[in-house]
Amino acid sequence: MAVSNIRYGAGVTKEVGMDLQNMGAKNVCLMTDKNLSQLPPVQMVMDSLVKNGINFKVYNNVRVEPTDRSFMEAIEFVKKRAFDAYVAVGGGSTMDTCKAANLYASSPHSDFLDYVNAPIGKGKPVSVPLKPLIAVPTTSGTGSETTGVAIFDYEPLKVKTGIASRAIKPTLGLIDPLHTLHMPDRVVANSGFDVLCHALESYTALPYHMRSPCPSNPITRPAYQGSNPISDIWAVHALRIVAKYLKRAVRNPDDLEARSNMHLASAFAGIGFGNAGVHLCHGMSYPISGLVKTYKAKDYNVDHPLVPHGLSVVLTSPAVFTFTAQMSPERHLETAEILGADTRTARIPDAGPILADTLRKFLFDLDVDDGLAAIGYSKADIPALVKGTLPQVNIAHAALPLMTSNPKPRQLPRPSHQTPDPLGAGAEAGPHPRHHHHNGLQEVVSGDGLHFEWAEIAS
Repeated sequence: MAVSNIRYGAGVTKEVGMDLQNMGAKNVCLMTDKNLSQLPPVQMVMDSLVKNGINFKVYNNVRVEPTDRSFMEAIEFVKKRAFDAYVAVGGGSTMDTCKAANLYASSPHSDFLDYVNAPIGKGKPVSVPLKPLIAVPTTSGTGSETTGVAIFDYEPLKVKTGIASRAIKPTLGLIDPLHTLHMPDRVVANSGFDVLCHALESYTALPYHMRSPCPSNPITRPAYQGSNPISDIWAVHALRIVAKYLKRAVRNPDDLEARSNMHLASAFAGIGFGNAGVHLCHGMSYPISGLVKTYKAKDYNVDHPLVPHGLSVVLTSPAVFTFTAQMSPERHLETAEILGADTRTARIPDAGPILADTLRKFLFDLDVDDGLAAIGYSKADIPALVKGTLPQVNIAHAALPLMTSNPKPRQLPRPSHQTPDPLGAGAEAGPHPRHHHHNGLQEVVSGDGLHFEWAEIAS
């Protein structure tokens, strides 16, 4: 297990200057985005740095949903200034950008793709020492303050990928619930959807003892190890918090109890998935956000089309968990019950549809966009979405061994009255599904041309 040191409490951000002083830091990079640079969380950090005599420079050009280009701009900024510590104030975009900047400043002669996950990059293990990084999350979603993962859009291929190494996780995460009170309701909702899927995916990931082959050297062991007894505890606890508090946190910006608990749930789920991994919701989310056309999410002050990460992840969740239930039906029923389903008379074969229907109700109660069609996609985009998913091999393989080893195609189980449909989450199933094969994945398109699922076929 690998996790950052975590400190939690209202106002704990005020201690960041003392932490840097205790580390002996003399030249600090404070990284954030343009919006946050004008808000109280960043001001609180700067006040603490000034009070404790810490010399610092601000980089506020982080891109919300970063790209390889925005990562490299941050890397160039820090390479020129010999920083000996970093503070990242913001959501996952800021924390991930800061992790990448710290890594490449510490390994200045490396090519950008050296540490990027295969097959897009070379996936080299990180063997250089990094500088201390303190993460101050201002959203309740990514859990990036706990993980060794940095995600970005790789623009040449229009896909999302990342860097995954225990070496890049923050030294310390300061989880201050006061920072959550400035978040608009859709930011709270979309961030919460990420926590929801982190918990569900890590708990239903391929178990650690079923992964193979064993790495020949511990340095090559991936950060994502599959579901395991320790990650399970954090994932289930995070899911219970989401079930109890997410709707309250979205509906009432002054509900400090709800927003504080969601801030903790983000970290708890981060500890879970940061070691167990995620699977198909996240794997399919990357092209959903990376191929965005004109959609701009409400409450996000950005100058470019944007599908927020949490939204891109959750839209496929009913379809995904209908599929993955065949691997661990008991866990799917358990999570459905946590989210409010009555499973007392449930049958094991119905685990997937029950969780899918429970998720639909939960999401519709939070006014989620109704499937991929609602964010600008159509039937014509399906091949590109599939193509963008296929490079996420490490994530996809965390879902089921039969993704690659089952020799026979399998029809997906379906709910009794609804299709697990990411293009139209609440629509009825079309009458005559059609099947198309895409490099080891089976695309199921309903008669109206707007519904698709992915199932395994022989490779």
